[in-house]
Amino acid sequence: MADTVTFNAESRAQVGKGAARATRRIGKVPAVIYGANKDPEPISISPAQLRVALGQPGFFATLFDIEMDGNQQQVLCRDLQVHPVTDVPMHLDFLRVTERTRINLEIQVSFINEEESPGLKGGGVLNIVRYAVEVVCRAGAIPDEFVADLTGLDVGDSIHISDIELPDGVKPTITDRDFTIATIAAPTVAPVEEEEIDPDAEGAEAEGDEANEGEDDAEGGEE
Repeated sequence: MADTVTFNAESRAQVGKGAARATRRIGKVPAVIYGANKDPEPISISPAQLRVALGQPGFFATLFDIEMDGNQQQVLCRDLQVHPVTDVPMHLDFLRVTERTRINLEIQVSFINEEESPGLKGGGVLNIVRYAVEVVCRAGAIPDEFVADLTGLDVGDSIHISDIELPDGVKPTITDRDFTIATIAAPTVAPVEEEEIDPDAEGAEAEGDEANEGEDDAEGGEE
């Protein structure tokens, strides 16, 4: 499980689009904390802290501690709105959680040992069907990632969810089938065979060119 990240937040007295714009004008990012049978709580956070968090993998699977007025709340980000042109963060929704809160979220899949796959070494292509898998787990036991081992896989072989080792208490939301994570596909472009060059033919062609040049010179001299 990844380390919890801390945001230093400030309370916002007002809500609505106008209040959110005012928060952005003073250099803060507006957000709201909801859930746990409590009233929604409007806050603002530092854009610098947010940029650091967004630069790390698994932002939506990371637990955050919101520190404000001497109190601390543990949350998950459930929605991030960005500017349609600049991609600057405009607003965030945080869900209050505890260590035992069960949540749905997507966990990234990473692939290892590509050099140990006969199919890939022979020119095959790793066709990734799912870059992430949606699971149900406790907020206090969110996996960093799922690892898919490609060792021994040949062209035509597949990796299914049953091939991924899931931690205790972590279950995929799709339970009615053993769905595919990735396959080893055949190359899409056939290798181009290099044309063999006959050195004797090259020599004959060169001699022919020299003879033609001689005829041209002779014709030029007659003029």
